[in-house]
Amino acid sequence: MSKVWNFIVKHRVSIQDLGLILAVVLVLAYIAFEVDIFVTQGSVPMEQKLVELDEALLLGGVLAIGLLIFAARRYMEQKREMARRIAAEGRARELAYQDPLTGLANRRQFEEALAMAAASPPAQGQVHAVFLLDLNGFKQINDTYGHDAGDEVLLAVAEHLLRAVRDGDLVARLGGDEFVLLAQHLMGPEAAANIATRIISGLGEPILTGRVEHRVATGIGIAFLPDDAQTTAEALRKADLALYRAKGERRSAFRFFEEEMDRLVRQREQMERELREALELDLIRPQFRPSIDLASGRVTGFEAVPSWIVDGVERFPPERFLTVAEETGLIHAIARRILDIACAAARDWPDDIMLSIDVLPAQLKDRSLGEGILAAIGAAGLQPARLEIDISESAIVHDLHAAKAALGCLRQAGVRVALDNFGTGYSNLYHIREFGFDKVKIDRRFVSNMQDEDAASVVRALAGLGQGLGVTVSADGIAGPGDAALLASGVSEGQNAAQLLSADAARLLAREGRFQIGAQ
Repeated sequence: MSKVWNFIVKHRVSIQDLGLILAVVLVLAYIAFEVDIFVTQGSVPMEQKLVELDEALLLGGVLAIGLLIFAARRYMEQKREMARRIAAEGRARELAYQDPLTGLANRRQFEEALAMAAASPPAQGQVHAVFLLDLNGFKQINDTYGHDAGDEVLLAVAEHLLRAVRDGDLVARLGGDEFVLLAQHLMGPEAAANIATRIISGLGEPILTGRVEHRVATGIGIAFLPDDAQTTAEALRKADLALYRAKGERRSAFRFFEEEMDRLVRQREQMERELREALELDLIRPQFRPSIDLASGRVTGFEAVPSWIVDGVERFPPERFLTVAEETGLIHAIARRILDIACAAARDWPDDIMLSIDVLPAQLKDRSLGEGILAAIGAAGLQPARLEIDISESAIVHDLHAAKAALGCLRQAGVRVALDNFGTGYSNLYHIREFGFDKVKIDRRFVSNMQDEDAASVVRALAGLGQGLGVTVSADGIAGPGDAALLASGVSEGQNAAQLLSADAARLLAREGRFQIGAQ
């Protein structure tokens, strides 16, 4: 029964039309039976009431016309249904191969075109070029003016790209503010550079959305087929490497892929893998560098420096692996481990010896940084006043509010805060006063060149500035007694004594047995 009902529902329009035709024919048949349609003289006896031939032909004609109309209607409906299906299939194909916002090709269409280009090498002396683009500052437009304004900017950028390329070049949007171009059969890098220059020039004009002008810059990474890559994935990866280098300039720029980039990236990936293993094996541990008062020669504290030691040999210097740790988020685990070991070691030092720990810019993103540091020194039984946090000028300038939030609770607890890399040109007197630093550390790049009179003058000026503000001045990177004497001579009598860091002094103190350097 359900099948019959489903059939009726599915074909209800056709059944309704056929029923109407049948009703008309039945009505005409009744009239033909009751009334002699074509004979008008007299009445017909009851026994002669029959449907005659001429009346049957009339009924047949009416039925044929009705069926013809029915067939015509079914044909037109079927034609409209086919048109709707073709349109739907076309729309589905557009959605599968076209970016819905800009109308450009999407990732799928681009990858198919790139695969065809990779399978069809260019003529001798020519190349296929892949341009990978990323807009600088687009997120700020979205955050400030909303996504509608961001969409208008993307539409304007898409139009600029289409005007900048040649006829036949493919422009695609991969997602967000990332675009990619495929230009085939170019006459070498010069032709690719011309396209990139036109793109940068076009995007140099402000983009108007409503009454607001937006200026966007772009980084462009360029890779060539078959010179740089043989496959689609390899071409995109190498264009992305070139894009990373272009975006490092923080302005509109384009860069070609170079093999040296690939080597450095692979080295970095290898370093990241080894760094994760080193953390699991607890190979990242602190080494302590002493801080010595130049006037008295007394050790005033030690700085805990993260070190990666394998079989007694330094695997990588801190400035290399800490950069990778910041980029990958491993810096938080490393910093906590260094802090725990250093606090446990400092607990056994004399009460007047300070422990110094660096806070890197990536750590400031952790809202619970201050609470974590206080918890670590509390667990080790170390007094907060014996801990000194070193923060660089660049970290403060990069995120002033985060630095205040992270260091505020530490200052309240009695932890000392030092401004590291003093003199590199980022900070100003406002920052020093705002944070109330206890110490400023002159950058080692000035101190290491103190034999030069100009560098020595800068160091003396920085030392005088810091001491004039009432804070202790420290100099990092003194190589030997000569530099120490030169630095000490630049500090006037009655001012705070400058300090220095020296690995030689650490080894000397360890031999004399005054402190257990590096012991946990």
